[in-house]
Amino acid sequence: MLVGCVTVASAPSASAAAGDAPVRLTLPAPTGPYRVGTTDLHLIDRSRADPWTTTPAYRELMISIWYPAAAAGRFPRAPHMLPGAAAHFGSAAGAGPGLYGIPAGSVDFAGTRTGGHLGAPVARHHRPFPVVVYSPGAGDPRTWATTEVQDLASRGYVVVTVDHTYDASEVEFPGGRVVEGRLPQLFQETTDFQALAKKIFDVRIADIRFVLDLLAAVNRGTDPDAERRPLPAGLTGALELRRTGLFGVSAGGLTALQTMAEDSRIRAGIDIGGSIETPLIPDAISLWPVARRGLDRPFMVMGDAGTDHHQTPSWKMLWDNSTGRRLDVYLTGAKGEDSYKDAVPLMPQIARQLGLPDSFVTDAIGTVDPGRAVRAEETFVAAFFDRWLRGRDSHVLDGPSPNAPDVTFVP
Repeated sequence: MLVGCVTVASAPSASAAAGDAPVRLTLPAPTGPYRVGTTDLHLIDRSRADPWTTTPAYRELMISIWYPAAAAGRFPRAPHMLPGAAAHFGSAAGAGPGLYGIPAGSVDFAGTRTGGHLGAPVARHHRPFPVVVYSPGAGDPRTWATTEVQDLASRGYVVVTVDHTYDASEVEFPGGRVVEGRLPQLFQETTDFQALAKKIFDVRIADIRFVLDLLAAVNRGTDPDAERRPLPAGLTGALELRRTGLFGVSAGGLTALQTMAEDSRIRAGIDIGGSIETPLIPDAISLWPVARRGLDRPFMVMGDAGTDHHQTPSWKMLWDNSTGRRLDVYLTGAKGEDSYKDAVPLMPQIARQLGLPDSFVTDAIGTVDPGRAVRAEETFVAAFFDRWLRGRDSHVLDGPSPNAPDVTFVP
């Protein structure tokens, strides 16, 4: 969908008594051969005025870099979310009356630990690692796809996640400053949804292109962090920017393919659940001109049983107008974009620990088997980028296979 805000529902009753300790969660471990390191960077683009606020006058972003690491055990594991961002994300303020219907404050998102080790040195390598950038759905923070991101890093990629400030539900900057998202308020206040949606995409694409510029500086040894916090040892020269991919969920997927059309630095892209169709926008295709132009480089779309290049007009137009290699797949039992986020491994844990009904999980992520869905997504995202950024063909993308029973190929 156009605006991939986190799903909101009326809060179900929970068996946990008020005052109980918040639920602690576990993310699936990365599956690749490398240990994973991670670091956060505070970026400032002084060439752009922030389109959503007058203070500060410049555009500022938070990104995370995930990478293959060495000696990772000597460095602490990174939290899923920083404390201020986690408190907002899991509160009524973070997403209407309750995130996915989770009782506010009942989950300790900051207490969850990732597979990434803070500031660990980059693993030794014979050649630089390919780079993949991740753009989240509208209203989502960059952390809400950590399962997929850290797994891709463990397979030998440098993965960069971007928070689109004021678009994300919240962004925590150094020093604990939390900037809240404005999209729900902006959509309530406007009568010109076309103009607002165009602005959202223009800002997102500019953010991604700015990040690509800064990654080139990082690779040369420049530290772009606004606080000048040191970069992990070995990061200089570790990025093979000539082999750069871009993917995202929902609005992030739309951003990925449109940025790919506008910026030749992107060699391959994935759109997960991002379709431009919405009754709010009278001329939705004008917001996503890549559909009319097509792509001459490889791309993959991942949807659900109701979203593919036969049924979804924008995807059909893109498909028909493209000359690059393309693939359309979905997870059997998927229910929209949330079937591809951290909601998949975490919602069952939340339901179990809070005593919530099975419908709490299926209403959010569909009937996918969570463990198998996570592994299928990891396998296909990695296989796609392996094929088009590394030239390694595992033949996973060739078609239906008993080894991928949860993936449906759309011919």
